Amino acid sequence: MADPRFFYNSGPFSATELAQIVGAELGGTLKPDVQFADVRSLDDAGKTDVSFLDNKKYKDAFLKSTAGLCIVRPELAELAPSGMALLLTRDPYGAYARVASSFYPVSLPTNSISDKAYIAKSAKIGTNCTVSAGAIISDNVVIGDNCTIGGNVEIMRSCEIGEGSTIGSLVTLQCCKIGTSVIIHPGVRIGQDGFGFAPGAQGHLKVPQLGRVIIGDHVEIGANTTIDRGTGPDTVIGDGTKIDNLVQIGHNAEIGKHCFIVSHVGISGSTKIGDFTMIGGQAGIAGHLQIGSGVKVAAQSGIIRNVGDGETVGGSPARPIKTWMREIATIQKMAKTKG
Repeated sequence: MADPRFFYNSGPFSATELAQIVGAELGGTLKPDVQFADVRSLDDAGKTDVSFLDNKKYKDAFLKSTAGLCIVRPELAELAPSGMALLLTRDPYGAYARVASSFYPVSLPTNSISDKAYIAKSAKIGTNCTVSAGAIISDNVVIGDNCTIGGNVEIMRSCEIGEGSTIGSLVTLQCCKIGTSVIIHPGVRIGQDGFGFAPGAQGHLKVPQLGRVIIGDHVEIGANTTIDRGTGPDTVIGDGTKIDNLVQIGHNAEIGKHCFIVSHVGISGSTKIGDFTMIGGQAGIAGHLQIGSGVKVAAQSGIIRNVGDGETVGGSPARPIKTWMREIATIQKMAKTKG
């Protein structure tokens, strides 16, 4: 159960209402007008709770669960405990996300601007925005309608933020344009200098970083991630891309639409990544590379060469995943033989 001090529950909902929310078919024997009060895990759920099964590893927990309603695939309906109502769908995890979001909707802006925030006279703030204490909004900043600006955020001159976006506390934004419905978590740094120097025998000469960072719509950026502005070309993050905590994206990098980038990933400058690519945790990508669309990169991989569309790679240096796994298996066999 979510802690009510932090999360507001907007339930209950009937089984019929939940089926309509997710576009699922009702199954089981429970009456469709029965009310459900919360969402919980299979192990913790009771008769008034909704749970889900997506990963077969948790099938035993499903068989023992006392959840009143469970979201499952149709082929698992016959395994449900007696008396459990079902929502039958091919995408239980996505359906659960919609159900949980209905019970716990995102808090809307409260149309309040703290008197402890600094807002430049030339800044433009849309309607129904929340600006928290300590925020600094500089000259010519433009913020769209229904935005939330957290405490101690600094938005430097001429930045733009699209409507419906949420900027977490202690974020700094400069030289950037943020799209609509973007979520930026606490501690993120966007638009600072890229790491650009001209090396020389007498010392390293700093190269001016004259580009911007362009963030598309519906992007989410995790806590303490940093995205450097471009040297001349812009650094670009495509629509719908989701970036985890503690990711570093270098100057001039271009990330496509609807990518997943997991924590501790480092993407060097001027590398271009296609759409719907997934990059596992702690992977490192060298600069000036072309990474295609639909690529999957295993955790802790080191990419030093271009990767074509649809490839799955792993290892350091990264190579096709099957090659890498065969090499590991061979080394393991050799180690056993020598032992």
